[in-house]
Amino acid sequence: MSQIKKVRLCESVIDAIKKMIAVDGFNPGDKFYSEKELTEKLQVSRSSIREALRILEVTGQVNVKQGKGIFISDTQMKRFKEFSAWLKIHEQSIKDNFEVRLIIEPKAARNAAEKATSGDIKKMETACSEFARSVKAGNTEQAILCDHEFHSALAGATKNKTLYVLMKAMITTLADGWISSLYTPGRIQQTIYEHGDIVDAIKNHDRAGAENAMTRHLVNALHDITAHLNKGK
Repeated sequence: MSQIKKVRLCESVIDAIKKMIAVDGFNPGDKFYSEKELTEKLQVSRSSIREALRILEVTGQVNVKQGKGIFISDTQMKRFKEFSAWLKIHEQSIKDNFEVRLIIEPKAARNAAEKATSGDIKKMETACSEFARSVKAGNTEQAILCDHEFHSALAGATKNKTLYVLMKAMITTLADGWISSLYTPGRIQQTIYEHGDIVDAIKNHDRAGAENAMTRHLVNALHDITAHLNKGK
């Protein structure tokens, strides 16, 4: 397979892995290629492979078993069950993720409302539009990547390089919060409106409004994830 050179690397890796599963004849329960083999086949970094696998795992397409390897899931029969199991395993890291985000992102939104340029706002609006299109198409993997772009664009709009680097690191290496939120039933549709409220406040240079909108967005997401977790207890 030729080396991936698209701008949205993670999206390309996800598509390539899904194609491998189909073309190379993998069936539910089969052991898939290792991270090392995928890195060599796709000519991308291991971190890109891991990010793609996290998204594919939570969307019920693969099952990553620590110390054993990557296995193909039955997406038709086990999608919801496997997501619920994944959510329980990662419960503490998800709560930790939102605790940090609630400290950082509302203030980031406030700063963005003060400092965002028209170009920054355009990036956020584009990410929101692409997010909505992905939701309408039922493409959760793409929606997750668009959500990453939205929060990255907002961080960039603060004009604080330290904050931007921190947010990018959180998105790429601590993505459990983003993934779990958008795969919780009903949350992905509500996110469309919440993102819109955040962008509107930033566009109007409403610092308090942007901070409050981001706080509501994160609190609502955590509430929905927690409610989904408690259903199985």
